[in-house]
Amino acid sequence: MKKITIIGGGWLGQPLAQCLENLGHKVSVSRTTAEGVEQLNAKHLNGFEFDLNKDISELSQSLTALSPDIVIGCFPPGFRKGKGDEYAHHWNKLTQICQQVGVVHVVMVSSTTVYPNIAQEMSEAQATLALAQTNTDFTDNAKVMLQAEQYLIDSGLNYGIVRCSGLIGPDRHPARFVSKLKQVSNQAPANMLHLHDAIGATSFIALNTANVVVNATTPNTVSKAEFYQAAIDQSGSGDPLPPTTETPDKRIVADRLIQLGYHFHFQHTLEML
Repeated sequence: MKKITIIGGGWLGQPLAQCLENLGHKVSVSRTTAEGVEQLNAKHLNGFEFDLNKDISELSQSLTALSPDIVIGCFPPGFRKGKGDEYAHHWNKLTQICQQVGVVHVVMVSSTTVYPNIAQEMSEAQATLALAQTNTDFTDNAKVMLQAEQYLIDSGLNYGIVRCSGLIGPDRHPARFVSKLKQVSNQAPANMLHLHDAIGATSFIALNTANVVVNATTPNTVSKAEFYQAAIDQSGSGDPLPPTTETPDKRIVADRLIQLGYHFHFQHTLEML
């Protein structure tokens, strides 16, 4: 049994906590407000308050009280809220806290946002902070994510970084996103990941490996146009597919995660629908 602390009890963090508890581990999961903690406790999760905007000394006390073997950072970067580089600062602070507390292993749930805008297959080595600093194909958001990853890599802690593709699952059916798409390409791969495999991959890296960066993305896929049309058909929403283009885009590959021994629940993105 491991003592595991999950920082971020949201859409992924809560079911991840439940999964790890079912495996026999002692799990604590955080929210940033007292109200959020009450919601976790109501779901029979061991919730605690932890806001990375607070002082390091206060946060260190909170984590010391839990004395975790493994910490999993499972909080979103908040780019859509205009928070810019706050995500990297939060990861810098979290790694310092884990160093002070003596955590054995830290896992970061990252994103394939880190990859450059180049239409080719993307393995883990094709996105690093050093590459991003000299290549204009990396977005500003990618650079923030890579800086956050680098803080963990340079921390001296045993680490795992799980770069998740676009997440779908309960309350995130891809048909919901169609109306927000301005266009969709029949030459761009649909890099997607179901919640089941986001939980599975993160748990696998936390419990079985150290000092690795992996892509977590469904191994086989179709184009975005075909994927979203299938999502519309499956949901019965009747929404029209946005204008179709022939713009190519990157394909994320999960070969390293598979080679490490992880078996995907869904082998193809169309299975997830």
